[in-house]
Amino acid sequence: MFSSRTALITGGASGLGKATAGRLEREGVKAITLDIAEGADIFCDVSDPADVQAAAEQVGPVDILVNSAGIVGPNGPLWEIPEEGWRRTFEVNVHGVFHACQAFIPGMRERGWGRVVNIASMAGKDGNPNISSYSAAKGAVIALTKSLGKELATSGVLVNAVAPAVIDTPMNAATQPETLAHITSLIPMGRVGRPEEVAELIVWLASEKVSFSTGAVYDISGGRATY
Repeated sequence: MFSSRTALITGGASGLGKATAGRLEREGVKAITLDIAEGADIFCDVSDPADVQAAAEQVGPVDILVNSAGIVGPNGPLWEIPEEGWRRTFEVNVHGVFHACQAFIPGMRERGWGRVVNIASMAGKDGNPNISSYSAAKGAVIALTKSLGKELATSGVLVNAVAPAVIDTPMNAATQPETLAHITSLIPMGRVGRPEEVAELIVWLASEKVSFSTGAVYDISGGRATY
């Protein structure tokens, strides 16, 4: 599924990023993780463009970019969300994708091959109550993916997004129990997903097997997705 490739995974110290890095390594891919958490290969705050650019200079060329860094952000009704919490959610979840794409895609274009997989969410399609900043940010990631996929359509660089429902990751520990229970109840399979299940889809999208898909959003939702 892969020839000799190098992958960069933001948010790679835990959750979906960690699962994806491990799965890529089992395919023989050199996986480099970026995170502000302990255990990452490189410390990097994706919301800081200078941090991301420094990481890009340290890492060098990459073939695969997985934008997995994200935060839930503040919980509660929109009219109670503090502005700083709203801004921080966008800085990590949207600006972080923007910064990483700006840093790594030019090299992919020069070499004529690349795969970018952005981690969105069902929240970005349906809108989850009491996490409006997260829902809005993931909707922005979906729109960014669609636009960027069109811009790069003839370049050999493919850009797709994955939209999971609730997955059993540390990030969900920041979600209020009642909110988490509600969005879990929307899953027809009656359970949350596992990181390794999402990693399988991400790794396929990052592979050479995918050649005629770009700007697309792939749901992995236990049946929740309706469009």
